Amino acid sequence: MRRRAIIMVVLMVLQFGAIHSKPTTYMVGDEDGWDSGLDMEGWTKGKNFHAGDFLVFKYDSQLSDVAVVNQTGHDSCTLNEGAKVFHSGNDKIQLAFGANYFIDTVADLCAAGMKMAINATASPPSV
Repeated sequence: MRRRAIIMVVLMVLQFGAIHSKPTTYMVGDEDGWDSGLDMEGWTKGKNFHAGDFLVFKYDSQLSDVAVVNQTGHDSCTLNEGAKVFHSGNDKIQLAFGANYFIDTVADLCAAGMKMAINATASPPSV
């Protein structure tokens, strides 16, 4: 009986942790920010992104912006219907579950590598 109670408590703690897992905040491009001198697709490599995590895009708002687009917008460096453009120079965007696509709306900058595709998986449980 006691063992069963302990197992129930452990399961409740795991379930609570999974629901209340804290998101991670990533500075896009690290100290360089959202910058045309970096391979943004390369920046994503080796990172484990989860739904609910945040991306912070820091850039010169006089020269750049960031847009959340669909896959077609990402692949063609164009704004699709429903795209959301940010232009503050310090934008915090939360990742949705699944595919997330970001571009710079200046076509030449996007074509030069200022775009990213991120697959955000389910949040991991925290213990």
